[in-house]
Amino acid sequence: MKYELVKTDTIQHNGRTLYRIKALVAIGALVVPGQLGGYIEGKNNLAQFSGDAWVYGNARVYGNARVYGDAQVSGNAWVYGDAQVYGDAQVSGNARVYGNAWVYGNAWVSRAHHCVVIPNQKFNLTFTPQNVSGGCRIFTHEEFKKLTRKCCQSEWELWELKNYKAYQALYLERLKKLDKT
Repeated sequence: MKYELVKTDTIQHNGRTLYRIKALVAIGALVVPGQLGGYIEGKNNLAQFSGDAWVYGNARVYGNARVYGDAQVSGNAWVYGDAQVYGDAQVSGNARVYGNAWVYGNAWVSRAHHCVVIPNQKFNLTFTPQNVSGGCRIFTHEEFKKLTRKCCQSEWELWELKNYKAYQALYLERLKKLDKT
């Protein structure tokens, strides 16, 4: 086992009890035995037997969310819902990863700027102040607005293009909610 739940160091979060974690062994190059980590709801949230995954600081992982592989969640980041963070991915700052979002490979998610992931039928659509991404394509907001049926190279682009204004409104609404957290 890599860590234990510290039953005497808990926080209440959205009606859930989250437990601080404590390393039982060295994890990667940065975590030493006895080091305290962030908060998780249960042992299913953080890989216990394999990889160097770790939750640092005041970060929180709860619900059905999972962190595994060599992934790191740090700062005041929250990972929840059915989200998964794995591989060498890092979630930090005040980032929120939730819903059915997957952050993996060498991806970094940080909330130095606002970011909202909107799950939908085809691909997750991610809005940041700088760009819009879905699948493996990234556009500036202006490029995305200028997409036409003629220049769309895939079915998802057409589908997302039709719903852009609705998603943009949802993004702005979620942005306001994130600012309150």
